[in-house]
This record gives sequence, C-alpha cells and structure tokens, in this order.
Amino acid sequence: MLQVAFIKQNTELVKERLGLKNFKQTTLVDELIQWDDKRKQYQFELDESLAKINAASREIGQLMAKGEKEKADELKQLVATLKAGQDNVKLSEAEKNIETILYLLPNLPSDRVPPGKTPADNVVEREGGQKPSLPAGSVPHWDLAKKYQLIDFELGNKVTGSGFPFYINKGAKLQRALIQYFLDYNTAAGYIEYMPPLMVNEASAYGTGQLPDKEGQMYHATEDDFYLIPTAEVPLTNIYRDTIVKESELPLKMTAYTPCFRREAGSYGKDVRGLNRLHQFDKVEIVQLVKAAGSYEVLDTMVEHVEKLLISLELPYRILRLCGGDMGFASALTYDFEVYSAAQEKWLEVSSVSNFESYQTNRMKARYKDSNGKTQLLHSLNGSSLALPRIVACLLENNQQADRINLPPVLEKYFGAGWI
Repeated sequence: MLQVAFIKQNTELVKERLGLKNFKQTTLVDELIQWDDKRKQYQFELDESLAKINAASREIGQLMAKGEKEKADELKQLVATLKAGQDNVKLSEAEKNIETILYLLPNLPSDRVPPGKTPADNVVEREGGQKPSLPAGSVPHWDLAKKYQLIDFELGNKVTGSGFPFYINKGAKLQRALIQYFLDYNTAAGYIEYMPPLMVNEASAYGTGQLPDKEGQMYHATEDDFYLIPTAEVPLTNIYRDTIVKESELPLKMTAYTPCFRREAGSYGKDVRGLNRLHQFDKVEIVQLVKAAGSYEVLDTMVEHVEKLLISLELPYRILRLCGGDMGFASALTYDFEVYSAAQEKWLEVSSVSNFESYQTNRMKARYKDSNGKTQLLHSLNGSSLALPRIVACLLENNQQADRINLPPVLEKYFGAGWI
C-alpha cells in the first residue's frame, strides 16, 4: 500500500497519478489526510496525558518517601482523573480509518505507464516470431483436442463445471512436459523452486493486494477462511511477510508451478471457449524481491527472460506496455505477453510481468537491513513464466498438420517425441 508520509508530501502528484489509473475516488486522499491529522492530534493529547501521569507518579513516590501522605493522595486523584480522560478509542478509530483507506488506494503508476482507459490504448513494445500459414481444413484447438483425445471439456463440466477441463493421455503429458521445461528454464536462470500451498489465509491475500480488490474473483473456503490462490505470486511473495532479510541475501528469486483458481465472474461468449479462459489452470510463476535501486532494471531482465522462453517455443508473440486504465490494482508497471492463435486469428495473453515497487512489501512489512543498519522496504516483482492454457492452445493450432501436430524441438526432451 502507499505510505501516508508520501501522500501528505505529494498530495497533488498522488491524485494525478491515480487519475492516470482512472481511479475515481480521489477524495479518499483528502479523507486520509484529515484522519492522519486527527490521529496526530489524538496521539499528542495521549502523549501529553501520559507525560503528566508519569511526572505525577514520580512525585507521589517522593512524597510518600517523605511521609507527606496528604499531598500524595491529592496527586493520586489527579492521576486517576488524567487516566479517566484518556481517549484511546478515538486514536484507534483514526488508525483504523487510515488503514482502511490505504487498502482502497491502488498503487501509483510509474512514469513509464502510458495514458489510456482500455486495452486498445496499450502500447506495443515489439513483436517476434512468424505467424504460421495453416493448411487447408485447419481447426481451433478445441476441435484438435477432441480429434487427438487430448482434453475433455465435457467431462470436466460433468465432474465439476465449466472451466475445469480434463487433460487426457498425450494432453496430460504435454502439460507435464511444459511445466517441467518452464521450471528447468527458470531454475537455470537462478530462481529457487518452491512447491507452495494452494490456499492462503486472509493476511496473505491482503499482503499481495488480492484483497480487498479481487474478493469476487477468488474462491473462498469460508469455514476455514482460506482463499484458493489465483497465482503462485501470492504464497511466494508472502514467504517474506513480517520478515527482515540481510542485504547480502538479495535478490531473492523464486519460481513455482501451481494450479491457479479464478472465478472469472462475468466472463461469457466466444472468448471463453476451450482453453481461452478457465477457472482452474496451470501456471509457472517467477517472483523477485530486490532493493528499490535498480528494480526497473530487474523488471527489464524478467521481460527478456519470458521473451526468450517464448522464442524457444517458436510462437509468434508481442509485448504490450499496459496503459493506466488496463493495469492491475497493485502494479506500478506491467508488460503483457500475447501469442498469436492462428486458427482463431487473434492474440491471446499468456504472461504479465510487473513491478509492484514497495506497494506489496509495505503491506507485508517485507524489508531488508542495508549496510548502514537501516531497515528498508523491498521492491517486489513477478511474472508468468508461463501460463499454460493459451500456450497449449497456440502450440496445437499453430503447428497442426493434416495428420499430426508438430511440437517445437525444445520440448522433445520432455515430451519424448516431436509431434502428437
């Protein structure tokens, strides 16, 4: 979350940057400042009262030592009156309101974020790869999945519901091959592999900004008050909640494969067919916690890391720098990766790589101690490396032949063959 001191020192700048994100409730900034002024006043009054109580208490001890009980009793009455007049309730109310407002304010976009309100305003940074020319009779991936018995969408609908497919035979094997390849690729780049829990508590969801922004998109196990993770970013980043690490330990680089769960409320129509939009899907994530200085250089290296992974899969791709109106709640800057689906003739998002600066780490109190012994907030970054469903969709569609589906050579080691 944002820091109160920064907001008070840069009020108009904060409102301006929130406007770039198309955040409409900028009056919350003024409310926050008012509540912080009240908090300071309540704290001053409380401190002043405590100082008088402490001074009187010391004097009572001295009077009792001298045998001046009558004067000591008078001071005891004063102390009782001062204690009765203390108003911790007002201070607690102010602190609670400040915290509530801070949770409602999104992160400020960086200077590199372009203006805009919709995905149409995103900036295409660059494109790579070649769009394939498909043979006659080519079909989208849901038909290929049925033809080669790779994925059963109807069975998933029967057992659970729409958006929970069954992967079968070579379809399951392809999933496993991609997951292992992605993990090997990430660990070779210095990321430490984790296998985290698939549910997190409320504090973890607040820590990375899923709550209170995305409660409608998360599956909630209400009896235990656990949330099914929408991405491995949540448990990985929260490893360092309420933690102070040594500067020598930085950067912290983590990767994990997990199933991910998203309700995707309101999704319907042709854009959700097949693997285009699922409620449960597999994803390999990369996360870094780094010093503030240089975090944007780290972001650039993460973008390059994901780009090289897509190049190795021989998929046509493009990288978008998201505009203010299309960015996530907690992000300061996000790059989206899209691959081209030849049979559907459209671009499909397969990765987001973001710098959250200190927004998440301030919520989580994830810090490090610098060389001067001073405690500093870390910067957090994360990216998909990669999300599988649309990668699978494009691999199937873009590589289909009359009698088989070719796979990129890099997967042969993991899949055991160069085709399906």
